[in-house]
Amino acid sequence: MDWERLISAKRLGMEGIESVHKDDRSAFLRDYDRLIFSAPFRRLQNKTQVFPLPGSVFVHNRLTHSLEVACVGRSLGNNVARALIGKRPELADTNIQEIGNIVSAACLAHDMGNPPFGHSGEKAISAYFTEGKGQNLKEQFTHNPAQWTDIINFEGNANAFRLLAHQFIGRRKGGFAMTYATLASIVKYPYSSYVANGKHKFGFFDSEAPIFAKIADELGIIRLSEPGQPLKYVRYPLVWLVEAADDICYLLMDLEDAHKLKIFSTEKTIGLMMEFLKPEDQAHARSIIDMVTDVNEQVSYLRSKLVGLLVEECTQVFLENEQAILDGTFSGSLIKHISDTPRQAYIKCAELSKEKIYRSRDVLEVELAGFRIISTLLDLMVEAVQNPDREYSKLLIDRVSSQYDIKAQDIYNRIQAVLDYISGMTDVYALDIYRKINGNSLPAV
Repeated sequence: MDWERLISAKRLGMEGIESVHKDDRSAFLRDYDRLIFSAPFRRLQNKTQVFPLPGSVFVHNRLTHSLEVACVGRSLGNNVARALIGKRPELADTNIQEIGNIVSAACLAHDMGNPPFGHSGEKAISAYFTEGKGQNLKEQFTHNPAQWTDIINFEGNANAFRLLAHQFIGRRKGGFAMTYATLASIVKYPYSSYVANGKHKFGFFDSEAPIFAKIADELGIIRLSEPGQPLKYVRYPLVWLVEAADDICYLLMDLEDAHKLKIFSTEKTIGLMMEFLKPEDQAHARSIIDMVTDVNEQVSYLRSKLVGLLVEECTQVFLENEQAILDGTFSGSLIKHISDTPRQAYIKCAELSKEKIYRSRDVLEVELAGFRIISTLLDLMVEAVQNPDREYSKLLIDRVSSQYDIKAQDIYNRIQAVLDYISGMTDVYALDIYRKINGNSLPAV
């Protein structure tokens, strides 16, 4: 793959249309701004990251997480751009200098396809079609098993790409009109659900496969599948930086939140964070901590120090493996290739987080509630789109915004519209709709 071809400012749905913007923002900064001002991005404020949405203690939600990931992604991208231009000065006048802006925009968007209630929401959607009443739909998809694979393996990553890309196909209902480079940067798993076959995550649904192929071919992303076979590509190079920013943030911020919620003591949290540092760096960090009396500020200082350390480490791994990344032969996340001391500390924290944080009582209670809420909403909405002439179905369908193609001719697109509608909900809105549908609350008079 070639850097000059990879960093394309062409916009999906606006190919051949000349830009009329007169400000000094690059195309990629406009991507970032479009996302910031969009309704789907704002809704992340009321979507669970890990812990329940805040009571007396404010913890990260999807919005704050995405903003922090974008900051770290910008640092990673700027570091890489600087180094690449340093090695090849002839790239200075190309879009290479925009890598930081591209990665930052992609980081903002990376969680926009996630349904309410965190990963429980994804599980609830898939389970409805594999374990619940949705199983009965399978016989309607015998003509296209790839579409059924989409539905039974709902994936937030693929849904983010759908959210940003699919609206510019067909009847042009509007959409984000993002650049090819930004769109490619959010596809962490560049293959279809049919290739993944339920064994691992995937990057796009069958409905958006032609769009990804169009983008990939334009950017020169290496295709691994044969013509006529389900699509499979190597990763777009900037995906590695988006993934690294997410890896850095979710681990360190979850530790910080666990400390605020007293899942981990101050001593335990500081001890875990210190293990990322070499002995001489630990001594310096300890001297700074000893000057700070507030324990939350002590943890915040260490968190910021570790973010800087991991950004440097991941930048170095990317640059050392640049050719393998461009050849499509690099494997494993950047985090897995950092130097031994921080890598071992990262592994330890990840294992402890899985045991103590992600399986904590509060997290499990949110997942249980979310599972029930989403399953109920799916049950009602899927029944409605299968039987749209029933009176109760009409009531349900009429309350769905016209932006969702809920009345599509074929069952695949109707089910996708239901999933678009439900996955776009916030935790609070999903709970409110659930209560009203069940008669537990009525609209205020």
